[in-house]
Amino acid sequence: MAKRLWVAVALWALGGPAGLHHLYLGRDNHALLWMLTLGGFGVGWLWELWLLPGWVARANSASEVRRDGRPPLSPVRFLGQALVGIYFGLVALIGLSTLPGFYLVALPLAVGLGVHLVSEVGDQSSDLQGTLTAAFITAPIFHGRSVAILPISLTTSVVAQQHRHYKASRGSSEKLSARLYRLGLAYLAFSAPLAHCAFSNTAATANYIASAIGAALDWVSVFPSLSGILESMLLLPYRAWKILGFGDSYFQEWEKVFVFVQSFQSERQQMAYKILGLHSDATLDEINKSYRELVKHWHPDHNPHRATEAERRFIEVQAAYELLTQMKKPKSV
Repeated sequence: MAKRLWVAVALWALGGPAGLHHLYLGRDNHALLWMLTLGGFGVGWLWELWLLPGWVARANSASEVRRDGRPPLSPVRFLGQALVGIYFGLVALIGLSTLPGFYLVALPLAVGLGVHLVSEVGDQSSDLQGTLTAAFITAPIFHGRSVAILPISLTTSVVAQQHRHYKASRGSSEKLSARLYRLGLAYLAFSAPLAHCAFSNTAATANYIASAIGAALDWVSVFPSLSGILESMLLLPYRAWKILGFGDSYFQEWEKVFVFVQSFQSERQQMAYKILGLHSDATLDEINKSYRELVKHWHPDHNPHRATEAERRFIEVQAAYELLTQMKKPKSV
């Protein structure tokens, strides 16, 4: 049956984050990816409206064109592989970290499968064995550390790009019932451990998320503007949950995550005032004056005899100044 563009657009608008338009066009891997990431975290779903006509035309083509050679390198696909690998790793960290051998088995497996899922989107594919091998080789190097998610994801993304190739043409399309069954199993495999951990061990899950948010904010604390944006993104599910009116004892555990981030921000502000040698009610003029004096005092060019310390202090002063000036700016209504 021929695919209609207006149907694809309607499904994109009504159920795009769930991948309904991809399911309609026979792009099952893309549909699964959108189901698990809510439309590529919203950004991918909005962007792909312009790609729908080409996908509809490809779905309606009488014969599938066989492509030889290697697909061109795509920075967008590589970025997607790395981000989804990190996302799958974080989900595994929250839901499966209590398993024995988690950092050697479950974590690299989750990250590798996330990277491979992006590799399978569209007419391209990659080598699953090579991707998982890279993940399992990288994992022991960072054993026991949550930061292992990042190098594992980057390594597997590079390997997946090296093994990229076009998919072989398919002889006949599967029945919709078989496709839905396969997608349902994949979705349950992804969500079941996370749902079990969230509802059966709420306190532990909230602590994991609080620690992850704290670590993420700490990594970008040198750039207060970026830290503020990241904080808003990470706390978006909490604020949406609160707007919808959910409460009771279950929600009280998640309230701790928000309190943690607030205390984290307050501690950073106090440290910034201390670095600049100011009291907490200092004015913007006092902040500017202290910043100019300290930058001049700790500039590396003025301290060749203690270059390492001067560079560290210089960076601290700049970060503290940016944080406090951002905080003192008038909020737009």
